[in-house]
Amino acid sequence: MNIAVVDGQGGGIGRAIVDKVKRAFPDLTVIALGTNSTATGQMLKAGADEGATGENAIVHNMNHVDVVMGVIGILNANSMMGELSPAMASAIGGSHTYKILLPINRCHIQVVSVENLSVSEHVDNAVKALGEYIKMESEAMSR
Repeated sequence: MNIAVVDGQGGGIGRAIVDKVKRAFPDLTVIALGTNSTATGQMLKAGADEGATGENAIVHNMNHVDVVMGVIGILNANSMMGELSPAMASAIGGSHTYKILLPINRCHIQVVSVENLSVSEHVDNAVKALGEYIKMESEAMSR
């Protein structure tokens, strides 16, 4: 199973996601997709198996991964201070790829009725959701 982690700016949240996913599921292939080279580099340092940077890399890979993870802002054109282009948001949002998104209230998006947790706790919940998705997919394949 191929997991894409999309992040921008300094790459700190993407780095945390990659680190925890690789610790929980070391056999999964994690692909770091950064809106900039700093974000990609941070995710690679955290243990991503592959990395690519920029609009074309993100748009292209949405058709080649099973799951995409990141903050909810990756669905919003021009988020991350303009780093996430409309084409990136459209490719991510329009993809049939399973999405696990952290409800981080930035990028002019406020998600309501969600617990006010730390980024680390949101990442833990995202990794747990990934495990549940893997289990569900595995059970569906064995039928």
